[in-house]
Amino acid sequence: MIRWLVLLLVVLAAISLFIGDATLASPDALILWQLRVPRTLLGVLVGGGLGLSGAVLQGALRNPLADPGLLGITGTAGLGAVIAFYWGLAAVFPPALVVAGLLGAGVGAAFLLSFAGRAPSGPSLILAGVAVSAIAAALLALALTLAPNPFALAEITFWLMGGLADRPLWQVVLAAPTILFGAAILLSLGRGLDALSLGEDTARSLGVPITRTLRLAAVGTAFAVGTGAAVAGSIGFIGLVVPHLLRPWFGERPGALLPAAPLAGAALLLSADMLVRLAPLALPLSASPPVGVLTALLGAPFLVAIARRAVP
Repeated sequence: MIRWLVLLLVVLAAISLFIGDATLASPDALILWQLRVPRTLLGVLVGGGLGLSGAVLQGALRNPLADPGLLGITGTAGLGAVIAFYWGLAAVFPPALVVAGLLGAGVGAAFLLSFAGRAPSGPSLILAGVAVSAIAAALLALALTLAPNPFALAEITFWLMGGLADRPLWQVVLAAPTILFGAAILLSLGRGLDALSLGEDTARSLGVPITRTLRLAAVGTAFAVGTGAAVAGSIGFIGLVVPHLLRPWFGERPGALLPAAPLAGAALLLSADMLVRLAPLALPLSASPPVGVLTALLGAPFLVAIARRAVP
């Protein structure tokens, strides 16, 4: 099955290079390297980080509704990037956007772990994530309210909707190492997640360091998802949906999902991005909508279906 996912991702990435905004044609070299290649690479990196983080968090927290946004790290990364927008740092020094988003994710992870206590458990991490999300949402609302002018407000709002368009290649190169570093941390947690799926007491009896596993899950998510949010904005529901799509093929064991989750997440985000690029061909739209809007429209019904299935 992993081979089929790799093949699917390669095919989708190749098709993505030939799809523009409401067009389907072979691009010239300038458009290919300045627009299509960065967009495709960013979709693979961000989607892979979201899918892998979702699989890890659902296993670590033993909650089928867990996704990276649950811990609040996406919100704090977005807050850091908004601050770079707000103070004009991104206009003066373009890498400040990615750096500020990564710093926001790091601060969010630090607050998360401090709120969860010295020995975090699944429930305490969820409650801490709700607190961090609430603080980030309040500060984001404050930043939007105090935006210096309508143009800055429009730019910040559009960026927060999430998207892969018009991101230069240097932003992808800057974000790639931290996303891959976070993914490496998350991929190393398979044994601990399998033990945690049996309960924390059982995991302790098997010699699994629960506190270390949960902390590494939070830190890995901060790197893998926070950096992606700093570049692409808020793209929701990928981390929620991917583990549920994979379980019929790979089973319920969390560790078994980890190798496939980044591939499926990347394929899902690339598919969504191609759909929004082609949307003006089928719908009365003047421009392509942000991909974060599409993932929310598709993910919300999926969330309701999961919640209904979980009710006995």
